[in-house]
Amino acid sequence: MSAPTQKPQTPQDPDQPREPGGGGRVTSPPKVTEREARQVAEAAREQDWRKPSFAKELFLGRFRLDLIHPHPLPADADVERGEAFLARLREFCETRIDGRLIERESRIPDDVVAGLKELGALGMKIDPKYGGLGLTQVYYNRALALVGSASPAIGALLSAHQSIGVPQPLKIFGTREQKDAFLPRLARTDISAFLLTEPDVGSDPARLATTAVPDGDAYVLDGVKLWTTNGVVADLLVVMARVPASEGHKGGITAFVVEADSPGVTVEHRNAFMGLRGLENGVTRFHRVRVPAENRIGPEGAGLKIALTTLNTGRLSLPAMCVGAGKWSLKIAREWTSVREQWGKPVARHEAVGTKISFIAATTFALEAVVDLASQMADEDRNDIRIEAALAKLYGSEMACLIADELVQIRGGRGYETADSLAARGERAVPAEQLLRDLRINRIFEGSTEIMHLLIAREAVDAHLAVAGDIIDPDKSVADKAKAGARAGGFYARWLPKLVAGPGQVPGAYREFGGLATHLRYVERTSRKLARSTFYAMSRWQGRMELKQAFLGRIVDIGAELFAMSAACVRAELLRSTGDHGREAHALADAFCRQARLRVDELFGRLWSNTDDVDRAVVEGVLAGTYEWLEAGVVDPSGDGPWIADTPPGPSLHENVHRRIG
Repeated sequence: MSAPTQKPQTPQDPDQPREPGGGGRVTSPPKVTEREARQVAEAAREQDWRKPSFAKELFLGRFRLDLIHPHPLPADADVERGEAFLARLREFCETRIDGRLIERESRIPDDVVAGLKELGALGMKIDPKYGGLGLTQVYYNRALALVGSASPAIGALLSAHQSIGVPQPLKIFGTREQKDAFLPRLARTDISAFLLTEPDVGSDPARLATTAVPDGDAYVLDGVKLWTTNGVVADLLVVMARVPASEGHKGGITAFVVEADSPGVTVEHRNAFMGLRGLENGVTRFHRVRVPAENRIGPEGAGLKIALTTLNTGRLSLPAMCVGAGKWSLKIAREWTSVREQWGKPVARHEAVGTKISFIAATTFALEAVVDLASQMADEDRNDIRIEAALAKLYGSEMACLIADELVQIRGGRGYETADSLAARGERAVPAEQLLRDLRINRIFEGSTEIMHLLIAREAVDAHLAVAGDIIDPDKSVADKAKAGARAGGFYARWLPKLVAGPGQVPGAYREFGGLATHLRYVERTSRKLARSTFYAMSRWQGRMELKQAFLGRIVDIGAELFAMSAACVRAELLRSTGDHGREAHALADAFCRQARLRVDELFGRLWSNTDDVDRAVVEGVLAGTYEWLEAGVVDPSGDGPWIADTPPGPSLHENVHRRIG
């Protein structure tokens, strides 16, 4: 039921939230410099590496195949439990989910959500002692791929609930009391959402404007959150808010569990998007919302660290659904191109189409290899997978969009036509264009491609900054720089000689992989080349390295390709050793590696031969209005209004569109 519309409130209203000791000043986003913003992000970053990381070593020129081969496998009990649930979920998807209806009505039917609750889908990752299913990361991701193929909107609902919603941060950081209070609800009945983004705050959390002011045994929340996936139907929220520093309070960005029906919580708007039309995503306002202190997750100031740690494995849900998209695309491409004829033969037999089919098949195999490998490593908890998960998200979201685009091209005009239109004229209702629209958000969700490049690059150069960071830090003294120079000299004297030669130059290396050995040798020697390139760039640009975002993006993309090649070869060898389509898997891995090597070679060429400087000059000209004449000759169909809506704190002036399911 909708809450009544609240009366407007003037800026002079005594209920308007104010900064403590601020002389009546209305709360506003903190003003921060670029350096301060970076310091906040750096402080939240998990800086210790207590466990080995295959991807981190890869960027340092060390190909640690022993960390991923032999391919880790789940326990028999985990397989039995996971397969049993997948069978039930498949039946549900085939009999209860109508993806076209969800697309048409832009809403997941309540009875479908109720059915998912009965199935236990809300508690896939929650421990059985709290009423959950206790699935491993491997089977959780396979479940998301399955349900996401039936309806990407449902996949997004379940992922937002469990991957980044309340269950995951509670699992890692929650107290026993918090787990006992909330996890049983989240496993069976309650939907959760994660609230960080604000209208003027995206990947720059230092400017977070939502506040949580201590008040006795509670905190008072004020602020507005944007793009709250599941927020329209959520029962429990995990909210990031800034606690002002005061006596007895460290302050800083802090995480809270908030009941969605608390007084002062208003879902002001249900957002609509180009894809994922059943997504329950909204704008949520908090006005003097009292949250008990016992609902705070972790200490004050730990909110960003909690969010980033949650995302370490939470990011795997998106590439998992990208794997599902690739599998479906391959099925449609195979079936369509075998019956569609041009010039006397099926279009699949024409090389122009065949290369697209090969790309879809080989890339889908590699994406599944990456997700399964990273997921199994997450389950075993032997390795630090923060870079692997980030690479999986980055690579999966980019490559899946290419796969969907190729599928639309293969389908031709029918690929651009909607499924309902196809059905209306008597043809199979293939939602290829919907897939393209639905997948596009994955390049933005949970860290845009550009942000993922910077995040991964920061981790990739971590070893360099650990020994040489003070040299390029303008705030360090001459003495500190001298000490850093001596420390760096010792590190590089030991490290650089190891980048000259390795197994990749030995013809018989990795012979147990058969025909794939040549690709692993390529990965090994290319890993060393990548590390040398990174070192040369740091030597050349030093403190300006962080500004070379295009260069860093290419470094990361090379690493992503090498990681995917490694995962594909290891998975193919696993399947060969178990007799499960081993020969076919080797063929797919070989095709993928050959395609990836061409992309890697091109990226290396663009490290040093590119248009970055020219592009930067053009951008300056565009911003200065130099090329404004080029915009003449068109009309702008955009509506009026500010680029970013003004969302001052205060009570809501809108009807509450929040609704409960079940």
